[in-house]
Amino acid sequence: MLKTEWILKRSMEINVSRNVTKETSGETPGAETMSIHIVALGNEGDSFHQDSRPSGLIRTYLGRSPLVSGDEGSLLLSAASAVARPVFTEYQASAFGNVRLVVHDCPVWDIFDSDWYSSRNLIGGADIIVIKYNVNDKFSFHEVKDNYIPVIKRALNSVPVIIAAVGTRQNEELPCTCPLCTSDRGSCVSTTEGIQLAKELGATYLELHSLDDFYIGKYFGGVLEYFMIQALNQKTSEKMKKRKMSNSFHGIRPPQLEQPEKMPVLKAEASHYNSDLHNLLFCCQCVDVVFYNPDLKEVVEAHKIVLCAVSHVFMLLFNVKSPADIQDSSIIRTAQDLFAINREAVFPGASPDSPGNPPLRVIVKDALFCSCLSDILRFIYSGAFQWEELEEDIRKKLKDSGDVSNVMEKVKCILKTPGKINCLRNCKTYQARKPLWFYSTSLKFFLNKPMLADVVFEIQGTTVPAHRAILVARCEVMAAMFNGNYMEAKSVLIPVYGVSKETFLSFLEYLYTDSCCPAGIFQAMCLLICAEMYQVSRLQHICELFIITQLQSMPSRELASMNLDIVDLLKKAKFHHSDCLSTWLLHFIATNYLIFSQKPEFQDLSVEERSFVEKHRWPSNLYLKQLAEYRKYIHSRKCRCLVM
Repeated sequence: MLKTEWILKRSMEINVSRNVTKETSGETPGAETMSIHIVALGNEGDSFHQDSRPSGLIRTYLGRSPLVSGDEGSLLLSAASAVARPVFTEYQASAFGNVRLVVHDCPVWDIFDSDWYSSRNLIGGADIIVIKYNVNDKFSFHEVKDNYIPVIKRALNSVPVIIAAVGTRQNEELPCTCPLCTSDRGSCVSTTEGIQLAKELGATYLELHSLDDFYIGKYFGGVLEYFMIQALNQKTSEKMKKRKMSNSFHGIRPPQLEQPEKMPVLKAEASHYNSDLHNLLFCCQCVDVVFYNPDLKEVVEAHKIVLCAVSHVFMLLFNVKSPADIQDSSIIRTAQDLFAINREAVFPGASPDSPGNPPLRVIVKDALFCSCLSDILRFIYSGAFQWEELEEDIRKKLKDSGDVSNVMEKVKCILKTPGKINCLRNCKTYQARKPLWFYSTSLKFFLNKPMLADVVFEIQGTTVPAHRAILVARCEVMAAMFNGNYMEAKSVLIPVYGVSKETFLSFLEYLYTDSCCPAGIFQAMCLLICAEMYQVSRLQHICELFIITQLQSMPSRELASMNLDIVDLLKKAKFHHSDCLSTWLLHFIATNYLIFSQKPEFQDLSVEERSFVEKHRWPSNLYLKQLAEYRKYIHSRKCRCLVM
């Protein structure tokens, strides 16, 4: 804390000297306004007390600091800035009288990660970075440590960083050592953890027990304003150096290199993973299990793979796992009490002309549970996290509150994780979380495994098992293939041509999990071709963004020495109707003209492509011509060049 105290003291000294300078010298009217850019990352709110949480750290500082001017309405920009930078909340104000202060605040990592290119550019252009978390929320601390910090380390370039630990730790002053108090204390972020994180970045560590005038105005504000003054001093010094250099040379001026054209922006397609699986329940395709009530009347059809993806009870019921594998008596008891499998050849509710592999018949023993089964399955197919909607639907059918609680408790038992206390008891806190596909059991568990598989792909002499229900839900081409008058609709073994096994497995991984991670540009291009073959547009966009990100992150030396044929990549993108990628690659070749024009594959560009590249090349022919003339002039005058 000695470093913080010195900064506070130094900040007050600089503020005093700055005010004296203003009074004596004055400021020139119409002078160019300087600006400071601050980026704030992390969530300082307490996840356990969100309803009573005060305003955030940044907004509170901007509203209270005497050095910052701007009314409440002008701090938060409206739609104009939100469209330009959807990832961040943008604030603007004036500091020290005439200094423009711009603050971008992003409290949620998922939003930050959704537009990685814009987020990285903002961090790279920051004058000060503020990292904030709540001391009573380990999740917000680990989100900062595991997600934001690696990004900041890569982009950090002598930029001051402030780490603000907000809040008062619960039970910190209590000496009690009972398990309950110890567990509460373990959920807090300790001072040691915060200081260790600050050491890794060389940052200034502050603990703000509350967002009052002392901690915000004098403590946090003093440190922040010190770094703001340092940034202004550095910018003023750089501006004076440039002005001095331009005034010291009165001969012919060197040519100005214009900025390259802006690269096309690719917009990612929104995920429809949850809606795909939800629609599977209503399309009645690839059904392999039918539920009946105790009177043997059909209630609803479903799919084993989806039910097993969220519930160990269904895994046990459909023999995916044995009782020895689960080792949880409550799950075994729930499966036995609620369901019974009927394997009779003649069944009252079954169709007499059932196909060779009829759906499995499951009898629901509990009449109340059975009456709400359609709502429960809709809840499961939607991701098993919308608890309030489920309870409302059940309450419409069952008027008695005791019956509603009984059915809801059975649903929680179905979704229970083996060996753990039922973590779903508080449905309201679970409501804000992600769908259950992203937790414990998921569809990825069944990827490339024979369990419940009803189709096998033959690729390069090897076989890959899969599940028709998932393929039909996630891919329209496969839905038509398995349900139309095609050979694949009646065959179990389906050959696949023109795709390697690794690429096809990556394709299936996307269908099952809605995510993929190619090993490199070549594999991403192969996966893009596979996605185009099966008309999965969102996967195409993901591959395009991956290729663009990889190429943009390469330094010029690596671009010059790499073996990747960029022109061949361009032609493949055009052939497979990847218009966004092909347009971007043309701009990329033009922007790096001096590198790619020396490569032999540059001659393979078509006449139209060559014309586009020459027109948009950087640096331009005009600049190179002016530079040559300037060098000739400098050489003829035998004077020292200020540029070269």
